[in-house]
Amino acid sequence: MSPSVVRSLSVPLGRPRRRKRNAASIGLALAVLPQIGVMTAALAQEGLADSAKRGGIIRYGHFQEPPCLFGGWVQQWYLQRQYSDNLVARTQDGQIVPWLATSWTISDDKKTYTFEIKPNVKFTDGTPVDAQAIADNINGWLSESPDLRNPTAAPYLTDSFESASAIAPLTLRITLRTPFQPLVNVLAQSSQGILSPTELKRGLAANCEKPVGSGPFIVEKWNHGKDVIFRRNPDYNSAPATAKHQGPAYVDGIDWKFFPDQTVRYGALLTGESDAAYDIPAVAWKDANSRFTVLRHITGGTPLRLALYSARPPFDDVLVRQAFAYAADRKAAIESSFLGSLPFEGNGALSQSSPEYIRELGQSYPYDLGKANQLLDRAGWTARNAEGIRLKNGKPLLVRISYSSSFLKPDGEQALQVIQQQAKVAGFDVRLQPTNQADFFAGRNLGPNDYEVALLYWVAHGAEIFRISWKPDLNGQLNRFNPSRYQDLALWDVIQKAEQSFDGAERAALYQQAERKLVENAPAVGFAVLDVTLAAQPNLKDIWLDRGSVGEPVFYDAYFTGKK
Repeated sequence: MSPSVVRSLSVPLGRPRRRKRNAASIGLALAVLPQIGVMTAALAQEGLADSAKRGGIIRYGHFQEPPCLFGGWVQQWYLQRQYSDNLVARTQDGQIVPWLATSWTISDDKKTYTFEIKPNVKFTDGTPVDAQAIADNINGWLSESPDLRNPTAAPYLTDSFESASAIAPLTLRITLRTPFQPLVNVLAQSSQGILSPTELKRGLAANCEKPVGSGPFIVEKWNHGKDVIFRRNPDYNSAPATAKHQGPAYVDGIDWKFFPDQTVRYGALLTGESDAAYDIPAVAWKDANSRFTVLRHITGGTPLRLALYSARPPFDDVLVRQAFAYAADRKAAIESSFLGSLPFEGNGALSQSSPEYIRELGQSYPYDLGKANQLLDRAGWTARNAEGIRLKNGKPLLVRISYSSSFLKPDGEQALQVIQQQAKVAGFDVRLQPTNQADFFAGRNLGPNDYEVALLYWVAHGAEIFRISWKPDLNGQLNRFNPSRYQDLALWDVIQKAEQSFDGAERAALYQQAERKLVENAPAVGFAVLDVTLAAQPNLKDIWLDRGSVGEPVFYDAYFTGKK
């Protein structure tokens, strides 16, 4: 009920000289009483509906357990989305909308962003979420401190960022040295969730174990090798504009279990031991769609691609890179290995859900053994040994593919085996180098002389990912996020022009120019889309996948119907 209505019902009566005004007031009160009754009934009904949604623990089966509960790997983003809030959010159609920031402005020179921060929000340790707390986070992301540096934000923003400061208790200013149009998209990614600056002072080890945000859930305990227990934040009041409701979450918490085996993970859903499960196995795709609520998001940025090491033979020659792309039926390999459940992606530069995606490039380098052979002949790989492997100057055409379950679903290994067999017919000696998660992150099979192909991805909203993947080594600084080691200063110039343009059409045209050049020169070859799939029991409603870039499952709006 609004204050004006309350005041109307509280008009004092009884003074004869104000009879007309009192009569009018009584008339007004009598007129609004039916409306108040409707409003009260509606509010009561809404309260009952919310009350009916309250309660229960979501038993969620996830795939991989990260080494830290926040960081630059998407498996960490999934977790961070549950307990932290971002400055802004992104809708399904790509619009940037309020979250902790209620509004913002951009200066005419595109170098100063001013954000107004939502009042009365606190981290779950009681620290206020104010402009200074957010500035401390952002400055930490771009610092050299290993406890604070953000492995996602830093490669995006290091070249353009100057400072973040609180110019008023609830007013944040971000100042850039050069314009960077994708800034707000980067701020919408879950890896840029804001954490309590008080708790960040504990150091990285403590925060990896039990990070503290202002989100709808609180990290209660991480049982390594088993699960993460989240409990409901009863004081939550900072949901994004993309949420379905405001206020605290409906459920009491989440039991986030780790099931590395996809059969076990999906089996727990079948038996009712789990309420929701991540990454539906290909063999169960049709079954899941018939039994459960199924959600799917195809991530933007790069697809799952074969990055060809271009700084030394054999892939320093564009003809050999193109020949490798033609030498195997990658599309058939993906379709057969994933039983048609995962789309093939022939565009190695950009994912098909990215706004700048050029659809015709999705069919690049179709299987053509004759063309592969012609290109290899032109490149001088004309001799063959007894096993049919091509030779040049006495050296075999060796291609070692490094990959890990950290980036490749179990069904994907079969697709690599198909590529291995087919590429051999063209004369490639393809050797597969599977590497476990811990060793892969430690750099095993990823040194400059360890591989010719690395199977990797990097998610983003769209083509802003080109800065991460294709920035050349400059001023003695190695871009470790460029596994292809492809160096192209003209390409880099186009990318920088695109990210500094605030004209949508111009920016898209520049990014597509870069996209075409990348596909033509083939420093990366398409493999498959990177999708996020989730299956939920029919009585668990309103889970959704975040559109910041990764498609993280959001349990904030979720609730149970019937038995909880």
